[in-house]
Amino acid sequence: MADFPKLSPSKLLQRLTPPKRKVRMVLDTDTFNEIDDQFAVVYAMKSPEQLQVEAFYAAPFHNQLSTGPQDGMEKSYNELLTISSHLPEMSGIPVYRGSGSYLSGPDTPVESEAARNLVERAMASTDDDPLYVVAIGAITNVASAILMEPRIIEKIVVVWLGGHALHWPTTKEFNLFQDLHASRLILNCGVPLVLIPCLGVASHLLTTLSEVKDYVKDKGPVGEYLHDTFEGCSKDHVGYSRVIWDLAAVAYLIDDAWLPNELVHSPLLSEEFRWSFDASRHLIRYVHYIHRDSVFKDLFGKLG
Repeated sequence: MADFPKLSPSKLLQRLTPPKRKVRMVLDTDTFNEIDDQFAVVYAMKSPEQLQVEAFYAAPFHNQLSTGPQDGMEKSYNELLTISSHLPEMSGIPVYRGSGSYLSGPDTPVESEAARNLVERAMASTDDDPLYVVAIGAITNVASAILMEPRIIEKIVVVWLGGHALHWPTTKEFNLFQDLHASRLILNCGVPLVLIPCLGVASHLLTTLSEVKDYVKDKGPVGEYLHDTFEGCSKDHVGYSRVIWDLAAVAYLIDDAWLPNELVHSPLLSEEFRWSFDASRHLIRYVHYIHRDSVFKDLFGKLG
């Protein structure tokens, strides 16, 4: 069993206070899995007044778009490079390959460039300038880094789009259920955590092809790329909308007022992917709603 450092209650509350200044961040993303990751990458890069993006990490995923987590990670890595070719702001920002598999046990990290870089980058952080780790895929890379060097718990804040709302009957959400060991570690180890659920919360972030045509398509090469990606996600866009889930994690660091939130005790995650609760556990920050219009208005304005 790994020995994790425990932050004092005052330090934990300080880290869980939404930032009101520009922050350093890395983005851990399964970029090829969905069309929302591309929007999140662009949103982060178009927000230099609020965010200093230091690195991108390719996360594993396994569904109909990949033959396994290794293939999903490689496709995500290559998709980050593709986005970079459309987005000059990404020039010079390193992109690292992440885990090629999920955690095989609760104490066994997966070796990767991404996890090693996260350890190095986090350990170089000062006490008054933590590194924000924005994770919008399976949390394997981040959990592996914590297992490799538990002291980074004292140096980082994790903002994770994972699971469903705490009142949802099941939390078998794609990011969370791919790697049960990693998901449990993030919830249990005491790292300062901002949890943004999918169904019931990020599911408010719906948009349509008509809106993307009006406010994204003509915003340069990256706007055209995002539009074409959105258009290609469905054969029939009549009466169709799509959730751009991953914008939520970036938007929290830009203006948390758009994402009403509260302090709650970190939930327990069962093997059946259900939440349960224990008031003796450490606190996390939990987002319970999103003002959808504010997020999209900010994104569309920055694309211009």
